[in-house]
Amino acid sequence: MEMKKGRVTLPAQEGMDEEIKQIVKRWGADAVRDSDGTKIPDVIKQAADKVYSKYFFTRGDQEFAKANLDELQHMFIMSEPVTATEEEIKIPILKGYFKEQLKPDTDHDPKKWWQVIDRTTGEVVSCDKWEYLEQTEEVLVKSAKLWHRYTVNVLVYQLWDPVHMYNHITNDWTTEHQMPYDPRYPKTRAYILERLRTWLDEHPDTDVVRITTFFYNFTLVFNDVREEKYVDWFGYGATVSPRALEAFEKEKGYALTAEDFVDEGYYNSPFRMPKRAFLDWIDFQSKFVSELAKECVDIIHSYGKEAMMFLGDHWAGTEPYGKYFKNIGLDAVVGSVGDGTTLRMIADIPHVGYHEGRFLPYFFPDTFNEHNNPVIEANQNWLQSRRAILRKPIQRMGYGGYLSLALDFPDFVDRVEEITDEFREMHDHVKNTAPYVAPFKVAILNSWGGQRKWMSHHVHHAIWYKQCYSYYGILEALSGLPFEVEFISFEDIKADGISDDIGVIINAGEARTSWVGDDYWKDPEVVEKIRAFVQCGGGFIGVGEPTSHEHQGAFFQLSDVLGVQKEIGFSLSKDKYNDHQIENHFILEDQVAAINYGESTRYVYQASEAATVLDIEADDIKLATHTFGDGRAAYLAGLPYSPENARLLKRILYWTASKENVFHEWHTTNIYTECAAYPEAGTFVIINNAYEEQVTQVTKPDGTVLDVTLAPMGYQWFEI
Repeated sequence: MEMKKGRVTLPAQEGMDEEIKQIVKRWGADAVRDSDGTKIPDVIKQAADKVYSKYFFTRGDQEFAKANLDELQHMFIMSEPVTATEEEIKIPILKGYFKEQLKPDTDHDPKKWWQVIDRTTGEVVSCDKWEYLEQTEEVLVKSAKLWHRYTVNVLVYQLWDPVHMYNHITNDWTTEHQMPYDPRYPKTRAYILERLRTWLDEHPDTDVVRITTFFYNFTLVFNDVREEKYVDWFGYGATVSPRALEAFEKEKGYALTAEDFVDEGYYNSPFRMPKRAFLDWIDFQSKFVSELAKECVDIIHSYGKEAMMFLGDHWAGTEPYGKYFKNIGLDAVVGSVGDGTTLRMIADIPHVGYHEGRFLPYFFPDTFNEHNNPVIEANQNWLQSRRAILRKPIQRMGYGGYLSLALDFPDFVDRVEEITDEFREMHDHVKNTAPYVAPFKVAILNSWGGQRKWMSHHVHHAIWYKQCYSYYGILEALSGLPFEVEFISFEDIKADGISDDIGVIINAGEARTSWVGDDYWKDPEVVEKIRAFVQCGGGFIGVGEPTSHEHQGAFFQLSDVLGVQKEIGFSLSKDKYNDHQIENHFILEDQVAAINYGESTRYVYQASEAATVLDIEADDIKLATHTFGDGRAAYLAGLPYSPENARLLKRILYWTASKENVFHEWHTTNIYTECAAYPEAGTFVIINNAYEEQVTQVTKPDGTVLDVTLAPMGYQWFEI
């Protein structure tokens, strides 16, 4: 029997040649890669079809960094606040920060680049009323107002690259700290281009240069006990420098200040409504990064090698759904697959030849130790990712870290062998064809739109957070459901209206966040166009606090469409009556237990007698439907991901789109199973998303029904 092989990249390391050969055979790997801190043995390179080698553009050469300390990368940080109990106060600017990571920049005039702010009034304290005490790393504020709180916005050098620091702490490295240097400076820019050519000369056996990533890391700051203090996977806080800020002012026509980055201590979190200054900075830096990245990629191509970008780490400025990404000319992207949502984030990226996913768990000691079973994480990761792969396949998969750790867990090695075989089997059946999707698009409406596709409600790459998992679950469910998903912004609606192929719009999140839209909801043009869309037969789904902005006596601005409203304390004198709760509805036909709304939303009540209440708890509406003209709307108090909630969302989408008549096409009766059909390839698959055996039926478009029994986490392929 011919050995199964292909589509898999294996992390290799020295000192275990025979073990690697066995794993290559069992997992069918056709490519090998190094990891941060490892090297690939020559004998393994010779046996592989492709060799991936990591490359860091702005770290790694400590001698250059030490010789050019004035060209290290910067960021703005905010000190911890100090309350004035006397007219003169001292503010320790690095209190609570990891001093091995950051150093105040006094090479550039603090009076020009730093700011002292009265956080009680929001006023910037004039420069003549404060001074920096360099020996004690404190700012002395003179003439402070009693009982006001003060902070300092500080420009700091980065003494330690955050990714190297993370790996150093996680894996107990003892290597020298690597300092990141800034290609905004001509000397550093020339150096990294020269160093790239030298590196390529020294790596003739490398086929794929895996760029980790380009130049600036996402915002990652550690505290004084070596724990994460602030992390924002979408942050641009580490992309600043005096040189860049001066170039920005020249190009955009206005100057930015430290507060434009510190942002009251929120650091322009993606949950914040994006301000013009921040959007202009993203545009400015993305243009610069893409131009330099293209120059680097062209050099790589001149050596006959592929250029692959890792979606993560130093990816500020290379956002794959931004307007400049296509100019870089990358051959491929690779990213860490945390779940179905992050897989779709990778798989949907345009303008590259192929997409690769690094599956979890990473082979790091925090997972591979005697107190843990890595098979559990591998199974969960695969079940959620598999749903998404069947909707938008990535072309390759692999793992990262230290293979020696994984080999100590034979059950894990066995399970990965099964997963890699299943991955290849998918491609054998699908044959690069598109899956069946519902006859309407689903649009996610938020302030970012397509610029942050599959990125809503993220803090840091699929990490769980209490206040957003109830909304992130919508993306996770959609990642494997049979819908074409589009991400639109309020500005898109204002400029272009709502496309005719969109059947349902979803607006979800907490009030005042960018994901809901805040003051966009008092814009008449926005609400007019959405009301018209629903009136003419469109669907609208609100989750949590949708369309929320306190304005003209209402909190949910589309309460007339949704049929529900939220009490925020201003209208307690008005009596509320929640009637018409029913148990039999198309949306509820698969429910066998109480619905999980996650953190849920309280104080939502019926605003229209025509609203149908499907679920209520302690007088708070959790699930309701409403008709508006020829269209339909639904309200949900929250939707964390689970197989049950994925099925619930599927039903809500078909109902709000008024497409119940085609709901059963390629539909499975068991909520723990799903079907993906590929009409052009003449094949379909049924998957089991549960850890127990499941029995299900699938209905084909012609009405015929197939009975199927699936093993735990199993699957079966059939011909149409």
